[in-house]
Amino acid sequence: MNKTARFLSIAAVSAFAAFGAHADEADASQFATQFETNRTGAEVAAEASTVAQTRSIEPAGSRVVTYKSTADRAAVRAQAAEAVRTGTIPSGEISAM
Repeated sequence: MNKTARFLSIAAVSAFAAFGAHADEADASQFATQFETNRTGAEVAAEASTVAQTRSIEPAGSRVVTYKSTADRAAVRAQAAEAVRTGTIPSGEISAM
């Protein structure tokens, strides 16, 4: 009798717990966002293309400075090599110290 009562009480508790687990819709449709719009897909695509054309590549809050260099690439490399040879600028693993 004791085993039967224990079995029935476990079955009742599990049935009660299962009732709460299945109280929702299977597809969770109550969480779906509903939109009603009167715009066509072509209008949205046209707006998206104009936004991409007018968007700034400068991050918000920063200043981008651009300039046109008149220096020759070979001259800059030669100056850098001379600075490394004279020890003006560090090079290699020594620069980490």
